[in-house]
Amino acid sequence: MAKSILVVDDENDILELLKYNLQKDGFDVMIARNGNEAIAKANQKTDLIILDVMMPGLDGWEVVRQLKKKNQTSKIPIIFLTAKGAEADEVLGLELGADDYIVKPISIPKLLARIRNVFRKYEEKESKLTAIKIGAVEISPIEHTIKINGVEIFFPKKEFEVLHYLALHPNQVITRETLLSVIWGDDVQVVERTVDVHIRKIREKLDAHADIIETIKGVGYRLRD
Repeated sequence: MAKSILVVDDENDILELLKYNLQKDGFDVMIARNGNEAIAKANQKTDLIILDVMMPGLDGWEVVRQLKKKNQTSKIPIIFLTAKGAEADEVLGLELGADDYIVKPISIPKLLARIRNVFRKYEEKESKLTAIKIGAVEISPIEHTIKINGVEIFFPKKEFEVLHYLALHPNQVITRETLLSVIWGDDVQVVERTVDVHIRKIREKLDAHADIIETIKGVGYRLRD
């Protein structure tokens, strides 16, 4: 299903240019010519908003403030596309909750790349919150629980994070260095042996299902889906 994008600008030339190129790239496009119209058209079916700042009536800043207050529109990704190129304006836009800030004149290839990047970030964020089931093992990141055959088994924070990260990348070899960086962070001084110890403890808790984690000798680990 095509993504739906709401384009908000008071310049018809800009609206037509964006509408043509976005539709050509496979998006469904709605347009609004001012802030009030943008707020009226934004809804749960809107996947992204491209928003100008300087418009009659409500400006782009106020549009974002109002959209972020409403449950049905608060999570819609927003990209500012504006002639206001001062650093202070960009900082304000991002602090208000916009996901990106692009200064006119428009580069269509650049805009399309930034749109895809925003969608990719949201999809990755959503996937991290989705429950994952591997055979009898079910990982719920929202509840921070792991169940085996329907029975909840306690996993300490780091063990949970290691198993969840492996489950997010099934059938991929994940190096010890990657796990150290992602789970412990670059500023924490821990050795690769730490990863091995956590994997051993995870396997003990997985019991009969421990073989879903495969050791890649000299490299790291792979979770077999």
